[in-house]
Amino acid sequence: MNRFKVSTEIPASPQDVYNAWLNDDAHSAMTQSPATASSEIAGIFTAHDGYINGINLELDEGRRILQTWRTSQFDGTDPDSSIEVTFEASSTGTLITLSHWNIPEDQAEGYQSGWQDFYFTPMLEYFENEPES
Repeated sequence: MNRFKVSTEIPASPQDVYNAWLNDDAHSAMTQSPATASSEIAGIFTAHDGYINGINLELDEGRRILQTWRTSQFDGTDPDSSIEVTFEASSTGTLITLSHWNIPEDQAEGYQSGWQDFYFTPMLEYFENEPES
């Protein structure tokens, strides 16, 4: 199974980005796609209209999220993959770093570019146009 790490800068505070990741409406708005979210350990989430689903494993308020993660492209016998998302204050707002591992071999490259195309790019647009809380 493959693993990779991707990062980007977001013009918002770590707490605002963390909160948006774990909120139904904000997650939907920042990814421009229907999502459900949970701010509880063992809470279930979906993203991109059910294409992605998983469970919150660890939550470190404003700093780190650890989740199981899978898409509808995983075979039924594939184990869940995992993502760890960290939020660090930076001079422009937040450095968000996402580590993704335990990905089916033939799918990692697509997911690596997908994080940029379907998360980081729309998140940047969302937070550039969203007033800080």
